[in-house]
Amino acid sequence: MHSATLSPAARERSLAALSSGQELDVLVVGGGVTGAGCALDAVTRGLSVGLVEARDWASGTSSRSSKLIHGGLRYLEMLDFGLVREALRERGLLLQRLAPHLVRPVPFLYPLRHRGWERLYAGAGVLLYDTMSLSGNHARGVPAHRHLTRRGAVRACPSLRPEALVGALQYYDAQVDDARLVTCLVRTAAAHGAHPLSRARVVGFLRDGDRVTGARVHDLETDRVFEVRARQVINATGVWTDDIQALVGERGPVQVRASKGIHLVVPRDRIHSTTGLILRTETSVLFVIPWGRHWLIGTTDTDWDLDKAHPAATSRDIDYLLERVNEVLATPLTRDDVEGVYAGLRPLLSGHSDATAKLSREHTVASPVPGLVMVAGGKYTTYRVMARDAVDEAVRGLGEGVPASCTDRVPLHGAEGYVARWNQRRRIARQYGLSVERVEHLLRRHGAAVDELLDLLREDPALGEPLDGADDYLRVEIVYAASAEGALHLEDVLTRRTHISIETFDRGLAAARPAADLIAPVLGWDAERVDREVAHYVARVHAERAAHEQADDEAADAVRLGVPDVVPAVALAA
Repeated sequence: MHSATLSPAARERSLAALSSGQELDVLVVGGGVTGAGCALDAVTRGLSVGLVEARDWASGTSSRSSKLIHGGLRYLEMLDFGLVREALRERGLLLQRLAPHLVRPVPFLYPLRHRGWERLYAGAGVLLYDTMSLSGNHARGVPAHRHLTRRGAVRACPSLRPEALVGALQYYDAQVDDARLVTCLVRTAAAHGAHPLSRARVVGFLRDGDRVTGARVHDLETDRVFEVRARQVINATGVWTDDIQALVGERGPVQVRASKGIHLVVPRDRIHSTTGLILRTETSVLFVIPWGRHWLIGTTDTDWDLDKAHPAATSRDIDYLLERVNEVLATPLTRDDVEGVYAGLRPLLSGHSDATAKLSREHTVASPVPGLVMVAGGKYTTYRVMARDAVDEAVRGLGEGVPASCTDRVPLHGAEGYVARWNQRRRIARQYGLSVERVEHLLRRHGAAVDELLDLLREDPALGEPLDGADDYLRVEIVYAASAEGALHLEDVLTRRTHISIETFDRGLAAARPAADLIAPVLGWDAERVDREVAHYVARVHAERAAHEQADDEAADAVRLGVPDVVPAVALAA
């Protein structure tokens, strides 16, 4: 196998391979979870594969989710049993085989507000949910649900107002570091021979008559445009699906509509609970999700037709979530409790209803023109199924002899050996002079690949110190993000390789320069480049904060767009 390192040198090799003129079997456009999944699926079938992403890996929807791997309990109410069963099967695979280092069980408490009928109704749904999770070839992977009295519910979550419930149900789903899982998918695909290239935007398609034969790609880091020839191209760009289809001049059979969902991040001590919460709202459900030393609170579900790259949360969005969660909390949360806010866009298939909450979470795969496959819709949990179906469609255009998908048996980078390294965590802590908690933190983020970070610590023990301004993270994690995980800019590190941008009250401002100074020698930045990266990040934070004070989407979008995407030095010089 090839190296799974997304180093600067590896990027140069991918750029050389894609621009060489040699025809690929498959070119995947879109570096979110579905596109990365497509690249892994195709390359593990023995195909030659390229993967291009216009910005950073997972920079769109795939780093701005509720960070849950779940069957979709509420879809049972819609009688969408097939989607739930499929998602629960994928949940079991991720928990037990594919990514046990990144996906773990998380408990949720569902408060009951009515006596008698609600416990029977909701209890039957949760029982069916647990039963369906046993229908595949894998064990459930999470504990079974249980019924709680009001006293038992308040014991599990002391922050609940006792008068806000008559009892509760507790059930389990799973959570994931969404951006990190995408990075692991890309690295695993690279290890099997795929050529991944981020900050590479598709600006047009190559055609031979009606057939798509590749794409024109603009490498934003070198300001170079080149052609990539491929027998099949897969459009896996989520909410950008229609934009990519427009470059071909052919509309797809369905349109993708964006729905905005926002999340708040608050410190763990603001809500006293040993369990997450799931609450009903007027239009959807509200989750309160344990997240390390924090809680994630979300989400909203509103139509969005403005800038797709930087969806903005408004003051109204934030107040809505605070009002809903405060309905059940004994001590209300305020704006001062909010550490971070992030907004993401769900790619929903339009044509089913005018309300985004009712649009389909099913996915669709189609080939609108020969040589081009589009995959759209779906949900994070079922990315592997979406990828398999998309590659199946591409394979139909390649002819006979391509094996079936095997990604249900391909552990992601860091999964192999994870359990053994977890069992050795105390020994590792003693050997490297770290606390056991620090080692557990590294293992939960990197799995067995923790050895690669420990190698860096052996060379420079100072990297074992906490990062100034964000002491949940070690300095070595910043260096590793740039040297092995494909981060090309400061915001890539603070927003996606770590979550410093939403896990600190200053949104990472104090950590920006210390992190940039660590990245600089890895990526060859001079002092001017360090200043520019820091300045861009600071401006982004100020713009996002200003957007959060706006009353409506249009005003928030206009404020957020006051800071454009980061521009590399070569593009500035050009």
